[in-house]
Amino acid sequence: MKKVSLKLPEKLVIEWRPKPVSSGKSGTRTLADGRIQYWIEHDTIKGVSPDMLAWWFQNLEGDIEFQGKNYSRYRVWHPEDHVHVSYERKLPDGTVGPGAAIRIVEYLGRNRRYLVNVVSPIEKLDTSGFIHNPRAFGWLPIVRMEYAFEKVPGGTRYRNSLIIGWRHWSFRLLRPLIRAFIFNDEHGFAWIKHNIEEVGQFEAFLPTLYARETKNRPVLKGSNAKY
Repeated sequence: MKKVSLKLPEKLVIEWRPKPVSSGKSGTRTLADGRIQYWIEHDTIKGVSPDMLAWWFQNLEGDIEFQGKNYSRYRVWHPEDHVHVSYERKLPDGTVGPGAAIRIVEYLGRNRRYLVNVVSPIEKLDTSGFIHNPRAFGWLPIVRMEYAFEKVPGGTRYRNSLIIGWRHWSFRLLRPLIRAFIFNDEHGFAWIKHNIEEVGQFEAFLPTLYARETKNRPVLKGSNAKY
């Protein structure tokens, strides 16, 4: 794992109006196999297409001109919580898709107890959605992230799912310890709030960034789309 500063940065001094949790539907449930799911059905992301979202997750690194200044595009995505993003591993041809891995550092709600510092292998990335599997402590696969994108009039319907656990009887045995010491409901609802805020922020910058950097080149619809 690449060495990255885990220091919580100052908030970006930019104008932003994060959407409230009430703007979407969200909650938690226990799945039939015993895993725990936190889920979100976001308000429509206006002016943002599934093409833009697939492109975004392949192009998280770099800066953006925003409100007259240059900033890390990842930090503009959530000006308070985000710290660092990079691709820990790309595909042999230099692109990002299934088989690549992403490094993420952030603090949910700027809470030091909710540090996210993971390398996450990418399982799926195309215009229908994004799936990656963060590894706790650099090796333990206890979290699964599933995003689904659907084009609707005026934008995209975006659904998120964070699933804690694995499909094996051993998770049911260890679940009380994981809930007590790694990921409880308070932590889960901090993720829901953070995610609603960052997804809503797409409306403020992604259409302009996408148009400037791609000049509206067509997007391939396969599970390993390249741009």
